[in-house]
Amino acid sequence: MSPSGTPQRVVVLVTGISGSGKSVALHALEDAGFFCVDNLPPELLREFLNLGSERTERRVAIAVDARSAESLPHLLQMLDELPGEGVHIRSLFLDATTDALVRRFSETRRSHPLTQQVPDGQPSRRREDRTPQKHRALIDAIELERELLSELREVSTVIDTSQLRPAQLRAWVRNLVDASASQLTLVFESFAFKHGVPLDADYVFDVRVLPNPYYIRELRPHTGRDADVIAYLEQQPEVGEMLSQIEVFLARWLPAFEDDQRSYLTVAIGCTGGQHRSVYFVESLSRRFASRAATLVRHRELDAKD
Repeated sequence: MSPSGTPQRVVVLVTGISGSGKSVALHALEDAGFFCVDNLPPELLREFLNLGSERTERRVAIAVDARSAESLPHLLQMLDELPGEGVHIRSLFLDATTDALVRRFSETRRSHPLTQQVPDGQPSRRREDRTPQKHRALIDAIELERELLSELREVSTVIDTSQLRPAQLRAWVRNLVDASASQLTLVFESFAFKHGVPLDADYVFDVRVLPNPYYIRELRPHTGRDADVIAYLEQQPEVGEMLSQIEVFLARWLPAFEDDQRSYLTVAIGCTGGQHRSVYFVESLSRRFASRAATLVRHRELDAKD
């Protein structure tokens, strides 16, 4: 509830690196019933919310990108101030590896919004550079955008879209915004190290040292959610020991993250293929913490197969 006793408005700020899936995320929120605005200048955010204060819709999603980087300090200030005005802000930052971004721009043949924003400098001696507008290389534009948005990334919940299909991203975004706004949400995510560590992880635990069900012929096609794999892993003493130690560690520091006003804490568990051990750990930890915090479960590799 807001200070005046009226229902608190929910504003989802969708931002991140160009090519990381902001349009997909915004469409998912629109389908979920949010009133969506793309590329709203941050200076107009408070005015926009005031204009809509009499509307029946209480959920708004706004996309902001690097083209508004000059207004970033103003936006960060509002992120601090708006909760005191009865507005609950959820800032989602979509990110991806540079290789994934370069591949996407190549496939879509779209230009990065910062490739044509090179300030005029000393006249170039190269014939090919003697144009009214200089162009920035794609990788340079991506790195510049990371630098411009770094402060916003620090105060946002990060989603690594490097290996996500659009359907996965839509589901993850809906799950995040539907999570309880009144407490810290624990996100447990399984992944395969052979496909890279998730960029959105706050903590990463490596369970590759544990016995691997993959090498048992009968268990190979199954996953860490299946009873036979669960039974096998629970028979291994070191599995239970590591699971308990991770639980104790997270339980010890969970109150500190809650006191720090964090909305989400992402705990990534990795194994070789992201199918057996990491999936079992994520499912087990989610059950163990269900009574202490709102929990979400992600299986990066398994979800991609669904």
